[in-house]
Amino acid sequence: MRAGVAIALGLLLGWGVANHAAQAAPRVNYAARGTCDGWPRIAIETQAGMCAGLVTGPVPGAFSQRALRLPRVLVPLEDGVWLVSDLGDWTRSRGVIWRMTARPGQPVALAPLLKDLALPHALAIGPDGLAYVGEMSRILRFDPRAPDPAATVETVIDGLPDNKLHDNRHPLSQFVFAPDGALLVNVGAPSDQCLDDQGRRVGNDRCDQSEGPLATGVIRRYAQVGPGRWSSDFTILARGLRNSVALAVSPSGAILQAENSYDLPDRWSPYEELNRIEPGKHYGWPYCMDMAASTPGWAGAMDCASADHARPLALLPPHAAPLAMTWYDGAMFPTLKGRMLMSWHGYRSTGGRLVAFDVDATGAPVARARATYPVYPSGSRPFGAGPAAQALVLTPGWDRREGQRPHGTPVGIAVAPDGSIWVADDKNGAIIRFAVDRP
Repeated sequence: MRAGVAIALGLLLGWGVANHAAQAAPRVNYAARGTCDGWPRIAIETQAGMCAGLVTGPVPGAFSQRALRLPRVLVPLEDGVWLVSDLGDWTRSRGVIWRMTARPGQPVALAPLLKDLALPHALAIGPDGLAYVGEMSRILRFDPRAPDPAATVETVIDGLPDNKLHDNRHPLSQFVFAPDGALLVNVGAPSDQCLDDQGRRVGNDRCDQSEGPLATGVIRRYAQVGPGRWSSDFTILARGLRNSVALAVSPSGAILQAENSYDLPDRWSPYEELNRIEPGKHYGWPYCMDMAASTPGWAGAMDCASADHARPLALLPPHAAPLAMTWYDGAMFPTLKGRMLMSWHGYRSTGGRLVAFDVDATGAPVARARATYPVYPSGSRPFGAGPAAQALVLTPGWDRREGQRPHGTPVGIAVAPDGSIWVADDKNGAIIRFAVDRP
């Protein structure tokens, strides 16, 4: 496709400008040439037999006027129709739940169903068929098919800690429906290491953000008390978890969590974690990191090599920032059947990837003794601190390339009815479809 035609197509379909991260570098367009299974093919390098198509994104040269500002999670509603959660803004209540109609060969239509929300991230269809949304301090639900969806909004869980925005940008609530019907809710710790700006411990011998009945570095459990109803009180299911945005229930019913670990300045430390969540366990934050190492600010607060610390099932690359997990059950990619898909959102050399893992009978990634992880611009490194999950990288080239693509920032992952894999690319304001490699 010639450059002029490509630009015209981009203006029509709304793809293009995207950013590398919250940095001053000029924005890079997603360059499109030809089509990927009916959608504009963009310059993301993928596994053989797969390609990337741009569903929607900013109009070239008008990034600040984009419709989707920070798309996070997408859920298929019916054929060609999706719900998309959009944070809107990190500091103001400008979040939106969109209805997106997206079919190949037709302009994408976006209609706001709910507006002026406070950092809406989590989005799921509940057992009652209604849409559930995790806002800053509550979980709400609404009927996305109603003539006036906003008129159907009702609060399901209220009084979640209002973390607002802090330096680490981990104030987002997340939830999943447990196999027994309970709602499991993450809020996230408001700090990186539970230290103040002088490097002193927040708390005495233990971190207040991880201990006690009102701790935030935990997963809460709200028991189901009837159809569509949950207790207003909660118990703490598990502790010592800095950020459980990547929280999921496997097809076998196992509760899994991918931890965004500490933001230490070391490029290669610490590792992120993959945890199986079990009632009453403490997963180490902020006392432990990797398999059994103590953190600098909390040395001696917990014996990280003891049973007091629930060790990770497997390590993940340092600073990869896993933000979503799901299991592939589509027909388009037979080799992915049953595997876990995970998004790595991080802006460092390990992030900007969509990956897949072989899993065991519980749905958890299989840990290996000699696993490696990829780094940009090329190459890989061995894990050095214990068993790790070996990723199949579905997007080996999603780092910033001038004139071709921005650094990817994948968040939500969804498998469409046709088996294609849809991903929300939040900082770049885009929705991307990974499909079988054909025009």
